Amino acid sequence: MALIITTWRWGDKYPSHYVDRLRRGIERHFSSPFQFKLIQPAAALLFKGCLVRLQMFSPEWQRQQGIREGDTILNLDLDLIVTGQLEPVLNRAEDFVILQGANAANPCPFNGSVMMLRAGAHRDVWDDFSLDKVSQIPKYEFPDDQGWIWHKLPKAAGWNVGPRSGIYAFRKPQWPHDDQLPSDARMVAFPGARDPRMFFHLPWIQQHWR
Repeated sequence: MALIITTWRWGDKYPSHYVDRLRRGIERHFSSPFQFKLIQPAAALLFKGCLVRLQMFSPEWQRQQGIREGDTILNLDLDLIVTGQLEPVLNRAEDFVILQGANAANPCPFNGSVMMLRAGAHRDVWDDFSLDKVSQIPKYEFPDDQGWIWHKLPKAAGWNVGPRSGIYAFRKPQWPHDDQLPSDARMVAFPGARDPRMFFHLPWIQQHWR
């Protein structure tokens, strides 16, 4: 079965070089075969809070993307930086895994910066979704995809931020106070308003985000 690595881009917030830098980072740190797909949803499908990404749970969407049942979909935020070997991170048997423990003020334990799904699994996450339903569940600032996933899959497997996974979220829990890259980091996510270009003065960002 194939590994398909996806990232989503819409609007003009992120220039095209973000796509190139993410793809090149993966290529530098992952030796197994994979397909890289940039997903650019139509404007009519956009909702606040990255809700459009919930389509990845739709078998119809998967077929439209050429993804077969049983394939693995690894979804990464566009502004994520790959800093180390990815094979140990992706060696998981669960049919869905999501980053956990990265949020500070937000009580939702899930963070959608890194998600991995076996195609065909958990289709109800999409089938049961509607703007009305998502507006009725607990939210932090506004309804978002990670909140809906928590509602539907509260016991989902996770990568816990920090040394156990090698996945960190910049200036979030487990991140060092001096902004230096942890020696065991394999990926660094930038949840919220933070963006790698705001911190390009840091040597490790210059090294890995290129």
